[in-house]
Amino acid sequence: MMNNKQWEVYCNYRDEYKKLCKEWNKFAEELRPLQIAAAAKDTPPYPLETAVVYNRLYDEITKDDRISLIVVGDNPGKEEQLLVNNKYLVGQSGRIAEGFFKRNPELNIDFRKNVVITNKTPVHTAKTNHLKYLLKNGSKDIQELLLVSQNKMAELTADLHQGLCEYSDNELTNVSLWLVGYSELKEKGIFKEYRKALLNKYKNQDGTFNEYWNRVFIYQHFSMNRFLIDLKEYSEKVTNDSLECNLQERINKLGWKHRDEILL
Repeated sequence: MMNNKQWEVYCNYRDEYKKLCKEWNKFAEELRPLQIAAAAKDTPPYPLETAVVYNRLYDEITKDDRISLIVVGDNPGKEEQLLVNNKYLVGQSGRIAEGFFKRNPELNIDFRKNVVITNKTPVHTAKTNHLKYLLKNGSKDIQELLLVSQNKMAELTADLHQGLCEYSDNELTNVSLWLVGYSELKEKGIFKEYRKALLNKYKNQDGTFNEYWNRVFIYQHFSMNRFLIDLKEYSEKVTNDSLECNLQERINKLGWKHRDEILL
């Protein structure tokens, strides 16, 4: 469970996120035709119900819940934006992630109970690369929304992560931050603004990284089993190199490897 300070940190995150999503939904009328047009070339028609998606699961988290992990996806997809859901990672990618943690109980994480799931922007598109269409064809307001939302999400997520760690009762319960899906985090990617804002939140005034940076990891996305394939290949490599380590250690080392390759 969360102590009083951690609960305060979480509530501040949730309330600010909810306020921002409500504010950004004023662009829904302009966003919807852009989102439909972006999907038209490579996605079958689907009911577009929520242009900017707040994760309703945040309202179900209580002080008695244990938060062990923050997972940052890309942006809400087709299933996430449905009114019956309005929750993150509830499609195929989410089911793959949920299955991974169920099969590995030694990690002591229930994906649906111990994980705060967020995104690099709450603006919906059927596929992440459709955000490029919105940036290219949207008005200045839409372009600014996509940039500002990335900055805000990076700052809010970093504050949540660092706050939960700062007020943790012991080092063993420190929260990890996983960024899943990294191709668009590169310097010229869609999420370059998120990348820049996140790095700034973990840097000291002298340019060095703070103590919480060691709890930040980057992985392939859960979609198309890319996370599982990447972890399997890495595990085979370290085994062949006679570097014995358990699953948690392999996950950490892979996450640090990708983090340093992508962000530094």
